[in-house]
Amino acid sequence: MTLRRLRPRVGGVIDLERLAAHALSLDGVRERTSAGRRGWYVDGRVVARQEDDDFVMVRSDFDEREQLLVAHPETFSVPPHMESHMKVLVDLARGDEPAALAAVTAAWELQRR
Repeated sequence: MTLRRLRPRVGGVIDLERLAAHALSLDGVRERTSAGRRGWYVDGRVVARQEDDDFVMVRSDFDEREQLLVAHPETFSVPPHMESHMKVLVDLARGDEPAALAAVTAAWELQRR
């Protein structure tokens, strides 16, 4: 997986529009809006969803999530209510955009299975 090869970069900003464009470039991904929040889905399964203006939730298996948290602690986090779920939060204001885009791609691969 390409996530391990990415090097952390502190202090970046992730553009939600670039994240959205990336998600939509993946085969079969469609965008839906619910309660004012944008989400990207493949085969009806969530790939990523905007939580608020600062965070996007991305699906992730548990092993991949651990790798993301260790490699990019400024970008990814897991609040207590998500610990038992295959999800990770992306911090749009402080994150590493290439790592976030790679996580979206990994989520798409996971959800297509």
